[in-house]
Formats: sequence, structure tokens, C-alpha cells
Amino acid sequence: MEKKVKQQTKAVHAGDRKREGRYVPVSTPIHTAASFFYESMEKLDRVFGREEPGFSYARYDNPTNAALEELCAALESGHGALACSSGMAAVHIALLTALADRRKSVVAADALYGATVNLLMNVLEPLGVAVRFVDICDLPAAKAAIAEAKPGCVLMETASNPLLRVGEIERVAELATAVGAALLVDNTFATPLLVRPIELGAHLVVHSLTKFLAGHGDALGGVVVSDAAHYDTLRALSRTFGPVLGPFESYLAMRGIKTFAVRVERQCANACRVASWLKDQPEVGRVYFPGDPAHPDAAAIRRQFPEGLYGGIVSFELANAGRNEVFRFMNALKLVVPATSLGDVHSMMLYPAMSSHREISPKHRERMGISDGLVRLSVGIEAVEDIIHDLGQALENSGVAGASA
Repeated sequence: MEKKVKQQTKAVHAGDRKREGRYVPVSTPIHTAASFFYESMEKLDRVFGREEPGFSYARYDNPTNAALEELCAALESGHGALACSSGMAAVHIALLTALADRRKSVVAADALYGATVNLLMNVLEPLGVAVRFVDICDLPAAKAAIAEAKPGCVLMETASNPLLRVGEIERVAELATAVGAALLVDNTFATPLLVRPIELGAHLVVHSLTKFLAGHGDALGGVVVSDAAHYDTLRALSRTFGPVLGPFESYLAMRGIKTFAVRVERQCANACRVASWLKDQPEVGRVYFPGDPAHPDAAAIRRQFPEGLYGGIVSFELANAGRNEVFRFMNALKLVVPATSLGDVHSMMLYPAMSSHREISPKHRERMGISDGLVRLSVGIEAVEDIIHDLGQALENSGVAGASA
């Protein structure tokens, strides 16, 4: 019986060490060639026609990208993958893949990353794609919306950005499949160490490679992982409009992924400690964290997340705070980096109303539950005592305590 390789091992070995001539490099080289040729035109013709494996033009494929794609597909239990220039490029082409031969309609979770909402409302809707939002964690409501709309695609996040709601992927996949829709899951927050949506019935999975997978804040990229049914369409669309990742970024992302499991395990442990500490601070009005036993989606989290691994994101509201109080608090941080991203080795804090959900109207943000006092903390791999000390001194020195009194 063949032993099943664990995620930590796949992250280190998958995709790498392909033979190049008479030697095997221990890590995938950076291939910068824009085009490739062979010993005969006949062979090049077969490669162009995809009758024979190989590389012809970098918009179609690239050896460095192919290694990264093999790695990501292995981690997500997918048939194949496409490395893209950004996470949003990945979301875009995944949606187009899902809708290619289906009704041009999307049922989306009402809690999503702001840029994804903008893509749906300001790009796809004007092009004739019907978009409907629903509370994906309310299964009866989701079932009714999907049955009525009969969409071509259902879109959700494993853990929503930034309030960390967790829907039941397997149940939503059943609802989508029943009406012939593809289920697309953004798995950026959870990573394939915690949840692998394709194993739960999803058809397409996307990641911002920039975040936990690459993990060092030095490579912008995205990836789509596909099941067998959607892979050819995904690659055909990519060959046409080319949202491909550059080979340098592919190399950096692949190098980062080798340690992602170790990093994410540490970030999960740190996040548990930080969330617990925040709940005891009088300046903090509310903490959002999947490891909280009182989380509204606790049952779904228990089924889908490994025990003790709840992700590295903690969102929290400063009590009675608005923009000015949040700015003072974030300006007082000394170790936590107040920057727009997440998943890096260093702890980072973001103000959703200013950045990730800036383009969403205040009323829409309010409906999404994103208050003006909400911040999102991506917990890093530093000593957790140092992270907590920095948060504590920022709460004290920013005068937020006085604002909440």
C-alpha cells in the first residue's frame, strides 16, 4: 500500500528536481526565455498542438511556472494549476473559467474581499453577468438563492475577509453541483495546510500567492488550482489573454512554499495566544477568530479545520473607536507592520475601511459588519510575547483606552 505523503513533505519536494540534460538541479532554475525551440520543426509543431509535452512560448507555459503549478496542484489535491500575476488575476480567470459554458450568473458570499466584490459588481455585472450575494453560512438561505438563480458559479472564501466567517464547503458544493454550477473557493486565509476545498467538492480554488504561501512579502502572485473538468478551459483562457506570473516571482513563491507549513503552524499557534489576550483587554470591543468556541460557525470550523490550526488572522474592534482612534493606535505600533497584506513572516495590521474594503460604500461595509473601529491583524512568526507587548503598548500609548472609557 502506497504511503500518503503529508502536506509538509509535499511543500518541500513537489514540482522540483526535474532533469535538465545530464544533471538534476536541487531547486527549479529561473527560466527567463520568452520562447523555446527544438531539434525539428515537427517536434515544435507537436508541442504547439499540445500533442506532446514541452514549452513553446512563455505566455502559454514556462518551466519555472510549471514547477510552481505542479507544487500548488499537489498541495490542493487538484488536477492542475495556473500561476497568475496576482491573486485578483487568479480570481478573474477562475470566474471566467467557471462561466465559460454555463449561465452567466454568480451567487457569491456576502462576506468577501473588497476587490473581489468590486470585480463582481463593477466589471462582471456591467458585462452582463448577473450577481447575487447571500449569507453563505446560512445554508437554507444559500440553498434558496442557488436554486432560484441557477448560477454558473458559486463563489465563497474558506474564511471570509476580514470577519473570518466559515461556510460549510462540502454542503455548498452539493448545492452548486445540484444546479450544474461550479464552486470557486478562495482559500488564501486557510491555506492547503488547514483546508483543501477540492477534497470537499469544490471545482476551482484560488490563492493570493503573495500571502501565506510565498510568505515573505517579496513576491506578488496568484494561483488557480483546478479539477480535471475545468483545467483545459483554464489553460485555453490563459493562452488567450495571458495573466501569467513571471519566472522570478514563480521562483520566489516556490521557495517560500517550501517553509509555508512550518510558518503557518507557528502563525496559528501565535494567533491563538494573541486572540485570547485581546479578549481580556478593556480597549477591545470584540475579537473575531475561528478558534473561539463561541464563533458563530464553530460547528463548520470543527469539521473542516484541524484541531489547533485556525489560521493566522485575528480581527478585532477597538471599543467605541473610529478612524482617528484606529490611526492613533496603528501609528503607535513598533513591531507590528501597519501595511496592506497578510501572511508574511512578520506581523502586519490593516485597516479594512481604508484599504481592503476602501472601495466598498460605507453602507455596504456596515451591512457586511465592517465597522470603522475594525482592524485585521496577520500574526507573524515572531516570539508571541513580543507581538502581545507591542499591541499592549500601542493600546496604552495611543490613548485608545481613554476613548473607550
